[in-house]
Amino acid sequence: MERVNKTNYYLDIAQTVAERSTCLRKHYGAIIVKNDTIISTGYNGAPRGRRNCTDLGRCIREELAVPRGERYELCRAVHSEANAIIAAARDQMLGATLYMTCVDPRNGNIVPGVNSCAMCKKLIINAGIKTVIVRETTEEYSIYSVASWVNDDESVKGEFGY
Repeated sequence: MERVNKTNYYLDIAQTVAERSTCLRKHYGAIIVKNDTIISTGYNGAPRGRRNCTDLGRCIREELAVPRGERYELCRAVHSEANAIIAAARDQMLGATLYMTCVDPRNGNIVPGVNSCAMCKKLIINAGIKTVIVRETTEEYSIYSVASWVNDDESVKGEFGY
């Protein structure tokens, strides 16, 4: 039996973390790793103490047919990346890698082509995380240099309508 490579090992763990998600739309799991040590984990779900979408049985963004990447203020969830960052000390995140996986809760399939939203990108930059790796399939993944997000500042391009 072939041993799983280290990147997919961490993506497998992020995928398991996603199983804790309370979102009806997409299940995200994230882990932050530095020097082969897991620093923290996070999944998308309502803030502590608040009722989540699975408790309510409804998703406002789904009901309003809000496209991905828009109107996050309507969402009850804190994103997986944000929850992982909240749970870690900044000095442990400096130069670390964030691994993220997204799963469709309706069929359990990995959702390819996802990335952090603009707000989470800002959090990742300020946390000092160096690299983000996102699962595309059970074997394939995309690697993002956080430094490129600093240089490719979408907030000055007018992409958000201001």
